[in-house]
Amino acid sequence: MRLPDLEAWAIFAAVVEHRSFSGAADAIGLSKATVSKAITRLEAHLGQSLFHRTSRRLALTEAGKPLASHAARILAEARAAEEAAHDAASAPAGRVRLAAPMSFGVSDVAPLLADFLLAHPGVEIDLHLSDARVDIVAEGFDIALRIADLPDSSLRSRRLCGIETHVVASPAYLARAGVPNHPGELGEHRLLGYSNVVGPWRFRAPGGGEVAVRTAGPLAANSGEALVPALLAGLGIARLPGFIVGPHLHSGALVEVLTAWNGPPIGLHLLTPPSALRPARVEALIAFLADRLRDPCAAARAPVLSSADLPRSDHG
Repeated sequence: MRLPDLEAWAIFAAVVEHRSFSGAADAIGLSKATVSKAITRLEAHLGQSLFHRTSRRLALTEAGKPLASHAARILAEARAAEEAAHDAASAPAGRVRLAAPMSFGVSDVAPLLADFLLAHPGVEIDLHLSDARVDIVAEGFDIALRIADLPDSSLRSRRLCGIETHVVASPAYLARAGVPNHPGELGEHRLLGYSNVVGPWRFRAPGGGEVAVRTAGPLAANSGEALVPALLAGLGIARLPGFIVGPHLHSGALVEVLTAWNGPPIGLHLLTPPSALRPARVEALIAFLADRLRDPCAAARAPVLSSADLPRSDHG
């Protein structure tokens, strides 16, 4: 049986990560010629081209795209195995790549990292904040935090806590447009949409059953935080998580509506690549985040103003 060319697969993963032969060569300490020969060797063995090469651009072929994640996994597994052996005799050290949603990363994750780094001076964290769904394996992340109703996947997932969502508006907007008492009435309102969530807003009735509402209004954004100024200005209604709207609910600047109707259950999940082998520095950060992110929506549970507390109007 012929053994796989693991060196060529690892070099292929490095070229994909650094987007060039020369960048990969510099990163892994090989000559550009050695990198090029390894890719040519792998292509010959597979019987297909992995890259489109021009003088200005290097891009994966259609055949190369699905193989890139396999190569990244091979490289990650090998690194993890070597690092596990080293970690057994030393304190956690090295870089951890962490992905998190933008608003949650700024409000809840970033403030915690100083404590972790003080406790683990040999560890470096590369924090990537984006509300776009990252490909953990292909993009080389060790850990990703994701807020969602998580579908099945090959990734290792751990649910850290539930995330509460709230349908909110400003008192001024509700005084002008009326307070909805049923999700079906939202069609008469201006709804501000979080564009990273595809599909309608779904509600579960107090006694069972489900209602779906399609959003339409003056603003949609791929960041929940970006909707808050429009909410405060009285431009409509939005559904947002407690870690974004909690302080505004507590101050009375925003009011919660449809409190008897439940949204779909979503949670904060910690995801890692499929391999069970993880360096000590990654295990340490996982344990830290799991301990410190038990209840990120606590601020929204303080006594707040709901639509039932508002003065009655002709609309309500």
